[in-house]
Amino acid sequence: MNQRLGKLQTWMKENDIDVSFLTSSENVFYLSGYYTDPHERLLALVIFQDEEPFLVCPGMEVHDAKRSGWEHEIIGYSDIDHPWEMIRHSINKRINRVAKVAIEKEHMNVERYEQISGLFSTATFVSAEEKLRMLRMIKDAKELKVIEEACALADYAVEFGVSEIKEGKTELEVLNALEYALKQKGVTEMSFSTMVLTGANAASPHGNPGETKIQKGDLVLFDLGVVIDRYCSDITRTVAYGDINDKQKEIYDTVLKAQLAAIEASKPGVSAAEVDLTARHIISDAGYGEYFPHRLGHGLGISVHEYPSLTETNQLIIEEGMVYTIEPGIYVPNVAGVRIEDDIYITANGAKVLTKYPKELQVIK
Repeated sequence: MNQRLGKLQTWMKENDIDVSFLTSSENVFYLSGYYTDPHERLLALVIFQDEEPFLVCPGMEVHDAKRSGWEHEIIGYSDIDHPWEMIRHSINKRINRVAKVAIEKEHMNVERYEQISGLFSTATFVSAEEKLRMLRMIKDAKELKVIEEACALADYAVEFGVSEIKEGKTELEVLNALEYALKQKGVTEMSFSTMVLTGANAASPHGNPGETKIQKGDLVLFDLGVVIDRYCSDITRTVAYGDINDKQKEIYDTVLKAQLAAIEASKPGVSAAEVDLTARHIISDAGYGEYFPHRLGHGLGISVHEYPSLTETNQLIIEEGMVYTIEPGIYVPNVAGVRIEDDIYITANGAKVLTKYPKELQVIK
């Protein structure tokens, strides 16, 4: 049994949980090594305190699941099968009584909840999310290595994107060029929809790239990440195309100061709130507090948004092995939008920055 399953089973024993029935692709992958997007079909990993776990997947994927390294039972079903009866049978082969079941309450839909609660009508259902988030929050050496590879490709993407900046080019033209360059490097998936935003559009934290053309005096914002072996990276850089005005430069310098201070504050033993407030106070003291509307950062791994969440109210203590983003921003409509984001890994001595593309203000001529 792998160590990750073992940790979950220990938690199950401590909480008298008979069965964990997990259905998200990310958590199934984390615990089994098998990743798939089953679309509307059922995917599940069923875990017991001591008995052999089993995997449920579409029958057409059984070979892939075995090839991924999963060595235990696999229930493969066809599109005309009723997998819930098959699941009931496999559970009843292992244990006689099911009093408490852990599920992913935020992921499981109502129809599937009704199906599983129908199998065990007297059982109590509890959430598995918090435990799984805490397990995934601490990365091992293998995970870190893959994330570092994803970060290196994110650096390359920003570098390539910046080289594509020309007057009159649209946001989408630059975006398409950098994503094509990544495909030539073997990247098949982005962590999220890539953002290339210029001028006034950069002042929208979650803006949508379009046909807006780059002009002299614009700040151009890149926010992107790549997926390597199911692990994500996430980087943001903002550069100037041509000379920018004093107010824009002041905003950039403030964000950079806040970002560097928050990285310095990131070390074992401090709270997530302390890290967030380190950056937030710098931005507020400069007069831009109302223009920093989001949290400082988020955990990173199999999902692009994981634990921990770096907010000014989160008292979670930073631990060695965490990977998270530091991404303060200032967004002043019709003036400037600046965000600077790095992925960092927490070591015993502090933060190791995984994304390397330069952060000092670049003015592209």
